[in-house]
Amino acid sequence: MDYEDRITIPTPEGVSLEMTLAGLGSRAIAGAIDLTIKGLFAVLVSVVLLALFGDLGVAVLLPLLGLLVIAYDVLFETLARGRTPGKRMTGLRVVRSSGRPVDLMASAIRNLMRIVDGLPLSYLPTLVSVLVTQRNQRPGDLAADTVVIRDRRAIDRRSRKPAEVPARVRPGAGAQWDVSRVAPDELATVRAFLERREGLTPAARERLAARLAGVLRPRVAGADEADAELFLETLYDTKSARG
Repeated sequence: MDYEDRITIPTPEGVSLEMTLAGLGSRAIAGAIDLTIKGLFAVLVSVVLLALFGDLGVAVLLPLLGLLVIAYDVLFETLARGRTPGKRMTGLRVVRSSGRPVDLMASAIRNLMRIVDGLPLSYLPTLVSVLVTQRNQRPGDLAADTVVIRDRRAIDRRSRKPAEVPARVRPGAGAQWDVSRVAPDELATVRAFLERREGLTPAARERLAARLAGVLRPRVAGADEADAELFLETLYDTKSARG
């Protein structure tokens, strides 16, 4: 029996991305870790400001701390592929509801909403929203069209046998491939899979790679790579390098 909440996102190529949603417990732990880090950072900034500027530092302390607290989440989510330190430690990641990586605007919206659904109201709106929405979304996620998913990367690394680690693209692989028929939106789908694959179950990852490779392989003349994931990696690297 499977107790995990999962969502399936269709792509224009007819291939579906399957992702496992984060639950309330793991999100709470990640949030507590990030809140602790923010608290330590706030104390450090406060000490420095008061030491340098005295009473003058008090005037800018609160608005500056508010800005830094929001910037913490936004910067980590946009620069670390949806993972704050708390999410990284608990194996979570923020993505758009389409499965694409979270962007600056979406991250800013979801984190500014913490004024409404976060600490000021004791996270009660978050608690209720995550429990009642189909995709375990808090109000900030609903406003920004984002979801928080489980990223099994750390678990997979510990449990995966050496032979199961995907091989890296060989130097020069794909040099003779004609990838001109692969459209930009198809390449974006490949990128989404490559970025999300380690958050998928092994069976879903293998099935999705095979289906996606089956759709795109006929579009690539000269493709000589039988392994589905390695074909997709080579295709992405080759197409990206050629612009």
